[in-house]
Amino acid sequence: MDIFNGLLLGFSTATTFGNLLYCFLGVLLGTAVGVLPGLGPIATISMLLPFTFGLPVDTALIMLAGIFYGSQYGGSTTAILMNLPGEASSVVTMLDGHEMAKQGKAGRALAAAAIGSFFAGTVGTLFIAISAPLLASLALAFGPAEYFSLIVLGLITSMVLASGSLLTAFGMALFGMVLGMIGTDVNSGAARFTFGTPNLLDGLDFVVVATGIFGLGDVLANLENERSRAAGVAPVSSLFPTREDWKRMVAPILRGTGIGVLLGVLPGAGVLLASFSAYALEKKVSRYSAEFGKGAIEGVAAPEAANNAAAQTCFIPMLTLGLPGTATMALMIGALVVQGVQPGPEILTQQPALFWGLVVSMWLGNLMLLFLNLPLVGVWAKLISVPYQYLFPMICAFVAIGVYSINNSVFDVYMMALFGMLGYFFRKVGAEPAPLILAMILGPMAEEYLRRALLISHGDASVFFTSPLSLGTLSVAALLLLSIVSPRFRKVREEGLQEAD
Repeated sequence: MDIFNGLLLGFSTATTFGNLLYCFLGVLLGTAVGVLPGLGPIATISMLLPFTFGLPVDTALIMLAGIFYGSQYGGSTTAILMNLPGEASSVVTMLDGHEMAKQGKAGRALAAAAIGSFFAGTVGTLFIAISAPLLASLALAFGPAEYFSLIVLGLITSMVLASGSLLTAFGMALFGMVLGMIGTDVNSGAARFTFGTPNLLDGLDFVVVATGIFGLGDVLANLENERSRAAGVAPVSSLFPTREDWKRMVAPILRGTGIGVLLGVLPGAGVLLASFSAYALEKKVSRYSAEFGKGAIEGVAAPEAANNAAAQTCFIPMLTLGLPGTATMALMIGALVVQGVQPGPEILTQQPALFWGLVVSMWLGNLMLLFLNLPLVGVWAKLISVPYQYLFPMICAFVAIGVYSINNSVFDVYMMALFGMLGYFFRKVGAEPAPLILAMILGPMAEEYLRRALLISHGDASVFFTSPLSLGTLSVAALLLLSIVSPRFRKVREEGLQEAD
């Protein structure tokens, strides 16, 4: 199917009443929860994921995608109005966005974020439509050895790019792989790490773990930080950028979009790296570099364009290769698997309506965000100012009902509470949980592809080095590991993490 016919199919799928309604609900709910400090895309999707299981698969994926980029936008609103990032990639937006708000330019900062996000989302969607079919065709040449090597690269990248120490990131990934091994081995039928508990024979439910670590873990962290959250909300005046603002925004938005499109495809990079890279580039090339950190509109437009473009293109490896590049995409894969759909190169041929419907819905969702959120800025400002002690009981009840509804199991609720406490502990000790979630999804996949490759080669491990694709991927992974010991790399990484903190 060519791109034009694919887009026509996508429009017919995405513009049905049900899909339009759930796309709207997704961006609305995503923004509403995303404006709450600490509850970014991962926590938002984790909490709302169980409620999509009763929907048709295309509707569920469209809604989850809407929640994802809706919460991305909500994070920028919090960063600009309250100087509190709704999620990690909004840290950069906060630097100049809140300075603009203190100068009475909050509306113009929000408009710059919305316009940059919409343009970048449009370009990112077009990039998916063009490149995803090409990548899917390439992926058909992948065998078990190539997939195993690609998963190894994704795991290493997620560890290198995680915040905190590299040793901690490695430990989190290892813990995630152990969690992924719990249950019955599909080859031998032996129970692994179940401790004689029948409830664990089918393994840990991915949604339960993610909801606990990211949902309840964030709730507990926000309760502890309630005093810092009580800061005043900056007033919002005019939402229309001036002519001078437009002149200064256009080039940063274009550059930020390009950076986001490219980095979003890389496994483990995600929107955080894209937003930081776009900000660093603008600070070097802008004529107004002296104003950065003091209210430069370029410091809002560029990172917002970058993180929204990356939020679109990070769907490419998830859909075409079946491999999540970020923890959020791991949640998306979990949702598809629960719905009985296996992401991979065959998805374009076996379920074209699902793929193209999602692509078109991304553009429609970004259009909804543009026309929905700017008029509702006052509503979001009031929601931010609601004391958290009134919000957290509703959030806890909401996620408990959602988790219980998956399997009608009280055991799942207890496990969610356990992983919620673990998630809070990880935050206290500075351990980034994203590598754990990625490894929990990728670990069993890596084990399966390793077994398949060795079975096909009759136990000859050289199969991973005789295939050019596998050898090239493992070489990149090895170079990435070697770069860790480089003092220059460690210095650059530490400086980036200090800026994020």
